[in-house]
Amino acid sequence: MKKIKIGIIGCGGIGRKRAVSLPLGSQVVAFADINLARAHSLAEDFSAVAFEDWTRVAEIDEIEAIIVSTLHQSLVEIAIGAIKSGKHVFLEKPAARNVAELDTLIATAKVHKKIVRVGFNHRYHRSLRKAREIVDSGALGELMFIRGRYGHGARVGYEKEWRADPHLSGGGELIDQGPHLIDLSSWFLGEFSEITGHAQNYFWDMPVDDNAFMLLKTPDGKTASLQVSCTEWKNLFSFEIYGKLGKLDLSGLGGSYGVEKITWYKMLPEMGPPETTTWEYPMPDNSWHLEISEFVEDIREGRDPNVGLREARAALSVVEKIYRDSGYDHNS
Repeated sequence: MKKIKIGIIGCGGIGRKRAVSLPLGSQVVAFADINLARAHSLAEDFSAVAFEDWTRVAEIDEIEAIIVSTLHQSLVEIAIGAIKSGKHVFLEKPAARNVAELDTLIATAKVHKKIVRVGFNHRYHRSLRKAREIVDSGALGELMFIRGRYGHGARVGYEKEWRADPHLSGGGELIDQGPHLIDLSSWFLGEFSEITGHAQNYFWDMPVDDNAFMLLKTPDGKTASLQVSCTEWKNLFSFEIYGKLGKLDLSGLGGSYGVEKITWYKMLPEMGPPETTTWEYPMPDNSWHLEISEFVEDIREGRDPNVGLREARAALSVVEKIYRDSGYDHNS
């Protein structure tokens, strides 16, 4: 089987995670980063070449796909350049700083007929895959609503990092962790037609939000109540799915977020205390590997990705609406 040759642009923590998660049948042959030393460090581990200029990677003929894991402000520029160079693209969320920016990428991908998958790796966590299995079986009954919380405690100097600069990031906590909760909620409930909420800065001395609250409703009334926060102080992931026949309670993502687990509260005919089953996943997170493996298969099969620009646009539309309603103008 011919190997899919891949280039990675952006060699920080996420770029490294992508590199080490590549499946058999693929090979990273080039890295690029504005910090050339960082690109060289990764390249040495993979017997690959390193560049400071990302266009050098896009020019390599043998490369079929490029993974873009840069700061938000350069995601679209690099993805468009890669597509025009004939490459498929794996693009980290949120895929762009705003909807208008993303729409230029969507148009380019359509013209050049290239595959673009967006990195919503939370769908591939073991607990989320188990939840999907239970929901799809019908055992939870018709879904009613979702309650989700996602947050971290940040760190000393957080307000001076790139995520606090709206030009680089496109926003604060809402555009950082928000897209994951929004995407997961729409994955289970469907497309949202009513979007309300607000973003606010409570603690950090920065021009972007450190907390956001969302109330999202589908045309048939299914509702997601979501909060993202970088004043959580102790990293937290909590995602509860409520059906007419029971509830799924997901918590933890491994590491500092705690052991990943899911508890199924199954309603009994007589109601009262539910029947309870819990699955825990203390093993290393394999979501990164599963997600990038699907991207490689997308390329081999010539198929549209199941998580792509459409899903990214839906999440960004929610983010943009709440920023606009909250008085944040990151596009000016």
